[in-house]
Amino acid sequence: MAKTKPGKKDLDSYTIKGTNKVVRAGDCVLMRPSDSDKPPYVARVEKIEADHRNNVKVRVRWYYRPEESIGGRRQFHGAKELFLSDHYDVQSAHTIEGKCIVHSFKNYTKLENVGAEDYFCRFEYKAATGGFTPDRVAVYCKCEMPYNPDDLMVQCEGCKDWFHPSCMGMTIEEAKKLDHFLCSDCSSDDDAKRSLNAFPVSPSEAKVEPKRRKR
Repeated sequence: MAKTKPGKKDLDSYTIKGTNKVVRAGDCVLMRPSDSDKPPYVARVEKIEADHRNNVKVRVRWYYRPEESIGGRRQFHGAKELFLSDHYDVQSAHTIEGKCIVHSFKNYTKLENVGAEDYFCRFEYKAATGGFTPDRVAVYCKCEMPYNPDDLMVQCEGCKDWFHPSCMGMTIEEAKKLDHFLCSDCSSDDDAKRSLNAFPVSPSEAKVEPKRRKR
């Protein structure tokens, strides 16, 4: 069994300085960057330990923001999206500013209200190569882009695919007022086949599995 180095001891938890918030292994935290103009770093705590002087260190696995990745931020990346990287590090526990929650993509899209502490992750990221897992995701709309949970989309009652209002020549306000929607490919179908029921306005709560394509 692996032993802690001499003079060090494993800790079950750490209380963030100046707060009553308790951090344990497995929690996600916000860590103070060296440049105060940058947003806090996000990491998952893997281990907490103290040395003989009671200096507390945390072993963390970093989350990367899209703009910190090799490919940069892309159109389909959400404002609160993070990538779980293979970059591990040891940091002073004093740099922890607060706790946060990194949701799965599915759970994030079900949130009624997104708070400042809410983030989501749908990709793992290899920091050295810029590679992602999974390397393929479902795409939607005629623009064939992955789903961005920040963007409103409307579902076609014919093919069940999801579309950006702008790609359909509509404003967001116009899309919100629609009672039903058919994409250009389905709009020529027989009227008898059309459903006039209200449609969900976001893939997050789709009752019908959208048509999926792989890029």
